[in-house]
Amino acid sequence: MTIETSIDTGTDELLCAIRDRAALITLNRPDARNALSDNLTPALRSMIKACGDNPDVGALLITGAGQAFCAGGNVKGMGAHRDQKKREMSFDAKVADLQERQRLLTGALIAVRKPTIAALPGPAVGAGLALAMACDIRIAAQSAFISTGYARIALSGDYGIAWLLTRLVGTARARELMFTSERVDAARCEAIGLVNRVVPDAQLQDEAFALAKSLAEGPALALHYMKDNLDEALSLDFNAARDREAERLIMLTTTDDHREAVQAFIEKRKPVFRAS
Repeated sequence: MTIETSIDTGTDELLCAIRDRAALITLNRPDARNALSDNLTPALRSMIKACGDNPDVGALLITGAGQAFCAGGNVKGMGAHRDQKKREMSFDAKVADLQERQRLLTGALIAVRKPTIAALPGPAVGAGLALAMACDIRIAAQSAFISTGYARIALSGDYGIAWLLTRLVGTARARELMFTSERVDAARCEAIGLVNRVVPDAQLQDEAFALAKSLAEGPALALHYMKDNLDEALSLDFNAARDREAERLIMLTTTDDHREAVQAFIEKRKPVFRAS
């Protein structure tokens, strides 16, 4: 029997539940297309860290309520300067503040050593797109689309969007998407490698959860090391990356999970890995 445990996020703007070792994190501002806010964003940072550190969680699934994933920042609020304290901050303080907020959001998500999935029921724009790209895997509904969005508001990008986009689609397409802020439908997103798969709208949440559940039931330490290997593939030369792979693989040969996987293979059954 499946047991779902709800997690108190501190705000109705973000929902979180753990089901079958998968953490389901839902941005819950559907009337605002799940745009980031002063309530939602800190809660999201907190849940990413909490679920990433929780030994009872094997994978994270991030999605949006209603017909959107995340519309990014609150554009209307950008010119209002509602926060008197931030308005009076020095340039250096403002830079440091944004750098810290980025580190604790997309930075923290990249750092999670468990599989992470973004399920896009609709648009992912600006910082919302960066959030989706910071996940390991993206599944989009057929009606979903993305846009970098920054050029339309005369900004250059934040939350690591240029770095993430370049690594997913290459420098030429990344520049085109950043400069034009064009709307890219789900089919083209899949064609250029921005999303991993596209599914009918009605099947999105079921398929995304099925994948999250499958990954959450996998060998946790092996998946952790896979993420390390894949991250280093972007920064190390071949010889160094290959040598680090070898070190991690030998370490894994001594684990209970490896022994269980081999025994399950011999017995022609599904392995049951130890939660860790």
